[in-house]
Amino acid sequence: MKRLLYVFLLLGWQLQAQDYFPNNDDISAVDDVTRVITNVTVTTMPGQVMENATIVIKNGKIEAIGQNVSIPKNAVVEDASGTYIYPSFIEAYGDMAMKEAPRAPSSRVQQYDEGRKGYYWNDHIRAEQMAMDFFKYDEKEAQKYLDAGYGMVQTHLHDGIARGSGMLLALNNNGTDAQRIVKQESGNFFSFDKSRQSRQSYPTSMMGALALLRQAHFDADWYAKGHAKNKDLSLEALNAKKSMVQYFEAGDKKNVLRVDKLGDRIGKQFVIVGGEDAYEMIDEIKATNASLILPVNFPDAYDVSNPFLESFVSLSDMREWKQAPANPKMLSDKGVTYAITTMGLKKPSDIYGKLRSAMEYGLTKDQALAALTTIPAQIMKSSAMVGTLEKGKLANFIVASGDLFDKKTVIYENWVQGSKHLLKDRNVKDIDGTYTTRIGGTDYEMVISGTGKKIKVKSDSITLGSKIDYDNDWINILATPKNTDDKGVHRFLAQKNKNDGLTGTAYLADGNEIGFTAAMKKDGSSTQGDDTDDGSSAPLTDLEKDEEDQDDSTEGSLSGVETPAKDDATQKELKSVGKMTYPNIGFGYEQRPQQETVLYSNATVWTNEEEGILKNTDVLVKDGKIAKIGKDLSDRGARVIDGTGMHLTSGIVDEHSHIAIDGGVNEAGHNSTAEVTIEDVVDHEDVNIYRDLAGGVTSSQLLHGSANPIGGRSAIIKLKWGYPADEMIYDNSPQFIKFALGENVKQSRYQYGVRFPQTRMGVEQVFIDFFSRARDYKDSKGKPDFRYDEEMEVLLEILESKRFVTCHSYVQSEINMLMKVAEDFGFRINTFTHILEGYKVADKMAEHGVGGSTFSDWWAYKYEVNDAIPYNGAIMHEAGVTVAFNSDDAEMSRRLNQEAAKAMKYGAVSEEEAWKFVTLNPAKLLRIDDRTGSIKKGKDADLVLWNAHPMSVTARPQITMIDGIVFFDVERDARFRESVKKERQQLVNEMLKAKNKGLKTQPAKKNEKTLYECDTLHW
Repeated sequence: MKRLLYVFLLLGWQLQAQDYFPNNDDISAVDDVTRVITNVTVTTMPGQVMENATIVIKNGKIEAIGQNVSIPKNAVVEDASGTYIYPSFIEAYGDMAMKEAPRAPSSRVQQYDEGRKGYYWNDHIRAEQMAMDFFKYDEKEAQKYLDAGYGMVQTHLHDGIARGSGMLLALNNNGTDAQRIVKQESGNFFSFDKSRQSRQSYPTSMMGALALLRQAHFDADWYAKGHAKNKDLSLEALNAKKSMVQYFEAGDKKNVLRVDKLGDRIGKQFVIVGGEDAYEMIDEIKATNASLILPVNFPDAYDVSNPFLESFVSLSDMREWKQAPANPKMLSDKGVTYAITTMGLKKPSDIYGKLRSAMEYGLTKDQALAALTTIPAQIMKSSAMVGTLEKGKLANFIVASGDLFDKKTVIYENWVQGSKHLLKDRNVKDIDGTYTTRIGGTDYEMVISGTGKKIKVKSDSITLGSKIDYDNDWINILATPKNTDDKGVHRFLAQKNKNDGLTGTAYLADGNEIGFTAAMKKDGSSTQGDDTDDGSSAPLTDLEKDEEDQDDSTEGSLSGVETPAKDDATQKELKSVGKMTYPNIGFGYEQRPQQETVLYSNATVWTNEEEGILKNTDVLVKDGKIAKIGKDLSDRGARVIDGTGMHLTSGIVDEHSHIAIDGGVNEAGHNSTAEVTIEDVVDHEDVNIYRDLAGGVTSSQLLHGSANPIGGRSAIIKLKWGYPADEMIYDNSPQFIKFALGENVKQSRYQYGVRFPQTRMGVEQVFIDFFSRARDYKDSKGKPDFRYDEEMEVLLEILESKRFVTCHSYVQSEINMLMKVAEDFGFRINTFTHILEGYKVADKMAEHGVGGSTFSDWWAYKYEVNDAIPYNGAIMHEAGVTVAFNSDDAEMSRRLNQEAAKAMKYGAVSEEEAWKFVTLNPAKLLRIDDRTGSIKKGKDADLVLWNAHPMSVTARPQITMIDGIVFFDVERDARFRESVKKERQQLVNEMLKAKNKGLKTQPAKKNEKTLYECDTLHW
């Protein structure tokens, strides 16, 4: 009913021109009154300026604009000489005028709300929502946007993963809702954030949110073909809104790429909201061809005055403070299409300060204006209506005192739909500034700010208590002397004179009247601050207050911006971004390392092949592969690395790791989540990648956690530090999935565990149930009403031995159970990981053909591992099981060479076989042993050069190479450490300088990445 009412209101807007509609408003609101503004300088669009122009406005639109425009008879004419007109800004991503969504109880449940029958099974898919359903116009909220120069806002309810449609709203405080609602449905919106209106627990991770969105769109396509037996309003809405612009609130640069990849999978090109750090992966983001809606909430400097607290702030956070304002300029130079949003700012008018900060790095005023006008209009497919000042378009424009982005400029008026919103009378003179005057024989400095709302009067030793009132060009100042001889109040009545000073009369406390003058200081300027911003002028940013050049001696430069460079318009030197690296954190490379031809000479080579350990042997690496192994090798183009006294091994392979994952390691919302994949959320910037390289690790399997019996798919990566996530993942990667048994999946250690299963026998039933469903799913393929189900597709891959299972396990009864279930369904478990009771069933494991990836010597850290022994690995090995030692821990993963040595201590495994526990054997378990795990001609050059016996506690990698690329070099690491120390100190000095100049700072804090473990339930 409410939607019908708004349709009527919209029709009513069109009908208001009809003669039989009465109009009781004042003359300023009458639509058929023609208004004319003359003698103005008009920026019709970025880069196009028209002087001495005339604008004719009728019925809310521009009827004519130009220099030789005929003025219609009976028009209301305003001479606006000396003012400048610009298109009003457009906010493409707001939530103004939205009522808050009702909040469900905080506790989560597994299933959807029964009260939502007729909608999608997951409550966080709320595509049926319409902004109209939550709309309530708030003039005070709108006024904040008007004060900042905005005329149009696209708004929607920021709630849910699929949020439904937004609406395009004109900020016409003089109009009605029928006039303000320009588009009832302007776009379709998505995010990673669950709905506040639902208690449903799924998804609990970013990879779960991505999987949910994939499946919802697959289901919508299936539903559109008429196969569903039920009505689903959410899927109907997804289908109905396909033709709209599709928006996705992503966040950082990595999420921008993830969202674009999702769009490729489901056939959508999203407009992506986010990318404040896009400059760090600008080539990859450019390649998406996505338009961005770009936040500009650049961070404040950190308060690093306390040396102890300063140590909490990472180098990457310090760099972000220095570099983030360059982001818009970089995107413009790369040709990335972006609109700018106020999202994240305290108030819309803060946009000016942020943009002026960006301009200090080279962003032009035309680029900034385009990002606020033409580009958001283009993105929203509303260019025929707004964005530029042209005949036939809405009369949405700003009247200002000068250059819109100049910090002294005042916005006088904001016209929306041809209706004037007066912000400051342009006929009233600006009196803000610093003046000098003499009172009672003492020279004082008088600072007026806030467009005449604040005043401070002081001499070298005295500050007068003072107040100011400015009205109708008359200034009334009250000043109370603070000395003991004079308790009275002086009054000053003055006006601005032609020399920009003040002239008037002083009424002194002793009753005398004398002439009063105050001269404007020649270098005086507006002193607006955060507490004086009334919206009628553009507030200063902290960075603008620092006019002194900063020391930019740090190495590196910003692509597209030379260092130092000059602003073409002002010839002012642009700020430098300092060092940029891959990744852009400490220990990042200034250039991504590339393949080399390398000859390792005279090393002790651990081949892990029949040849065993070879003394005084050479290994030639060429084109990323091991080209030759032998003595006295040579290659004219090779870089020779002397391995005398050193040991060359294949790189360590970690079969079970949780490093380098974003957005949660567990999708714990359901007992089966085969639809999710770690490949969606690989974090290429995790410093643990570099630390693992320093420990000789070259490949890792990034596993889903152990919160459910059937977990998510894994990602097998090479630790190519400095490369994007997609280039880390093995090409033609073997396909794996994580299963789990025991305490974690039955939630025995969770206080409020409510999800099935709750017992070990329930865990077995989950496997039987889902594999039975996968069989039925296979039988349904080819039928007319077949529904693609990503979860079932993955389970079917297991049944067909196209995907391999790594299973978290401890207790022998469950180990036996899962092997039997697998055999019943015609496949084999690939790997039992942890497997601390493997020694009890090693013979059965060997018969089944399953490998064991275990801990070297962990035991008794929870109840179900009470029977664990450190001889476990050796016993399984003796029984013919392929055994690996894994880390499951970010700290242990860089010391796996020492873990291998424990197989020699506990079980007397030979040194060659023990070394295979962390190299060849895990490579076999991951089915990548044809590429890595041993030193053999033709294999990938994943190599580590150690300074001592590789299993010694003193052993340290000197070089770690992957695909013939050196990713860790101990000498380069030493240079890194010095460079990081030097750069940190420089940035600390710059932030201290900022604080000393009174700039706004934020408390020093530690942004620490969560180190995931199997049972981590966190996003």
